[in-house]
Amino acid sequence: MAEDVRVPTLGESISEATIGKWYKAVGDAVTEDEPIVEVETDKVALEINAPVSGVLIEIIAEEGTDVEVGAVIARVDMSCKAAPASKGDIPARPEPRVKELTPDSPKPASQPAAAASAPPPQSSMPISPAVRKLLAEHNLDPASVAGTGKDGRIVKKDVLDAIASGTASAAPAAATAGSAAPVSVEAREERVPMTRLRKRIAERLKEAQNTAAILTTYNEVDMSAIMAARKQYQGEFEKKHGVRLGFMSFFVKACVHALKEIPSVNAEIDGDDIVYKNHYDIGVAVSAPGGLVVPVVRNADQLGFAEVEKTIGDLGRRARDGKLTIDELMGGTFTISNGGVFGSLMSSPILNPPQSGILGMHKIQERPVVVDGEIVIRPMMYLALSYDHRIIDGREAVIFLVRVKDCIEDPSRLLLDI
Repeated sequence: MAEDVRVPTLGESISEATIGKWYKAVGDAVTEDEPIVEVETDKVALEINAPVSGVLIEIIAEEGTDVEVGAVIARVDMSCKAAPASKGDIPARPEPRVKELTPDSPKPASQPAAAASAPPPQSSMPISPAVRKLLAEHNLDPASVAGTGKDGRIVKKDVLDAIASGTASAAPAAATAGSAAPVSVEAREERVPMTRLRKRIAERLKEAQNTAAILTTYNEVDMSAIMAARKQYQGEFEKKHGVRLGFMSFFVKACVHALKEIPSVNAEIDGDDIVYKNHYDIGVAVSAPGGLVVPVVRNADQLGFAEVEKTIGDLGRRARDGKLTIDELMGGTFTISNGGVFGSLMSSPILNPPQSGILGMHKIQERPVVVDGEIVIRPMMYLALSYDHRIIDGREAVIFLVRVKDCIEDPSRLLLDI
């Protein structure tokens, strides 16, 4: 009896996904709740688990296929629930039969030892950019590499095995030794399809530029007070809470403080209405392998510094591992993006629709500044607030950014709520 593997509900407003990568092949044993395939949505990559234990007998949707929620993408045979067989249980493949030469038979021309059992030339089969690049790097002839992929295609492992065994031959030399061989377009460029996540990121960024009246205001903040506090209390903080005290928790709390004073920055436009949010769900931009994602710290106004740090750390790790859920990426009211971790000195962040504001943090750099009439060296950071000028006036944006600056330069304001 076979059980269907279906695309589960992926979250509100998400109706389809793209098959990213199959972890199992047809004939592999699977166990219930074991991840067998990764799918990419508009927001994140998710794993689909096997509904039952058995053997994967059919893959209906190949990698790169767009599938709708509820669609059947594979089938598992439940009649075989045994664990995957060990190598000792797998019957040996029969040796290829080679025509026996008689004394009268003509001898073949000199060639590599493995050529007798090699498959027909692979030159007519499509080759992926990654495999083509590897063949070019080692100057190998594709026709001399046996393909084990679908329909006999050459995969990366085939090339590596051929290199290790020495069975692959060099690519044909140029027609004339005196002239260099023409470089193919494939060798100079690599064309790969955009992932669903990357396409959605591009669409949303362009949507923000086309829809919102984006304006950016800048300021700079002296990081001395926060750096001194971290230096003084880092050990005690980590010992008590089990997490390091970072800069992000200060900025999250400072933004919440400013959002309460300037509620339009925490609002969004819905048709002809302005929706003011009375909750503070702060999105924190994280660079993941598949692209930029923005997991949300829920109810940040109700969390302490340690809780904010733990939440951000957990979301960041799971973003890099591709373990975030759709719900964790939706519903943010304001976003913080930290380009400083990559060395950015200043930038103008783009809004994360439908939000109306985003704060850009940047690199901390020691610079000369004037304090009480004297030039001193201080660790300074540029801050950038991009906002939707349709509902946020310049005055409100500047006040918001100044409030964030004040809280960072004097963290006691966060405790006194002033």
